[in-house]
Amino acid sequence: MKNVLILHGTGNNSQGNWFPWLKKELERRGYKVWVPDLPDADYPNTKKYLKHIFSNWQFDEDSIVVGHSSGAVAILGFLQNLPENVVIKKAILVSAFKDNLSWDALNGLFEEPFNWEKIKAHAKRVVLYHSDNDPYVPLSHAQYLKEKLDAELLVKKGQGHFNLEVGPQYKQFPELLEKILED
Repeated sequence: MKNVLILHGTGNNSQGNWFPWLKKELERRGYKVWVPDLPDADYPNTKKYLKHIFSNWQFDEDSIVVGHSSGAVAILGFLQNLPENVVIKKAILVSAFKDNLSWDALNGLFEEPFNWEKIKAHAKRVVLYHSDNDPYVPLSHAQYLKEKLDAELLVKKGQGHFNLEVGPQYKQFPELLEKILED
């Protein structure tokens, strides 16, 4: 069954930004969707998140994972920890970053170094969304991840961190929905 796991970022939850809208739109199209409230999201930690996600969600060849900000970084940790025979359909990372951005609260995402080859082996396709004016994550992070992951990088003009700080338009994210629905 087509399924999508959506992960929010630091200091957010399943009801923030475009997450509820995206869940509803995908469910209307027959997808199984889970947008969990990640444990202790003010201090994201891949190991904690892995335990929570892996005990509640099955990944398979029809799985798509979508993450925003630290949720996108957590996906990298999930991918490298999937069983060897599991390859998901697509990973979409919105405003992802490659290090703690000099913010100690993010250290828990980087306790285990990324194994780029292993990560790439677990996703048929990786797509990165980034803005040219993200106030938290420089574009150079997306460019670095693009190279490491052989990913498709979509740079959007003036979209900040793709969240409600930009404006009420980020109660929805139609372009992201279309990217999920693409084969």
